[in-house]
Order: sequence, then structure tokens, then C-alpha cells
Amino acid sequence: MLMNRNKKAMIFRVAEIIIHELKLEEITPETFDPDLDLVNELGVDSMDLATIALVLQDEYCIIIDEDDYPKLRNIRMIADYIEKKQIA
Repeated sequence: MLMNRNKKAMIFRVAEIIIHELKLEEITPETFDPDLDLVNELGVDSMDLATIALVLQDEYCIIIDEDDYPKLRNIRMIADYIEKKQIA
């Protein structure tokens, strides 16, 4: 149960970061669908993704390789990626 709560907290925080960095005004962390495709459905481009990756690196003390950007398609995938990086 603790892991589930931690995952929800991470998904919420990642949503906050994306909302802030992309200046999304009509979405809140509570209403942000964690499975929404950031590129195809939200229109995030490579520069936006690079900015988000930099913020996530600072926030979670991880390194995100540019080759891994395609793995960061939605908030749930980003949270999974961060978890794996923190364990490694």
C-alpha cells in the first residue's frame, strides 16, 4: 500500500512539474490524466520534453539520457522511469 501511495504522490508531483513548465492553465494535477500521451495528445515538442527532463533530473537526483526521451510519453511512464532510475 505504501508503494501505491508513493507512486500516486510521484504522479501528482510530475503532473505539477509538467503543468508549471508548460504553463498549462486549464489542467490541475488532480485532473491531469496520467496516461495522456504528452506528445500526440498534448503537443509537447522535443524542447519542452528536454526542459521537463532537466527539471525532473534536479527534482529526483537522476540522470535522464536523451535516448530515453521516447520512454517519457505520459506521466505514468515518467513515474515508472524515475522509480527505476532511483533503484538502480
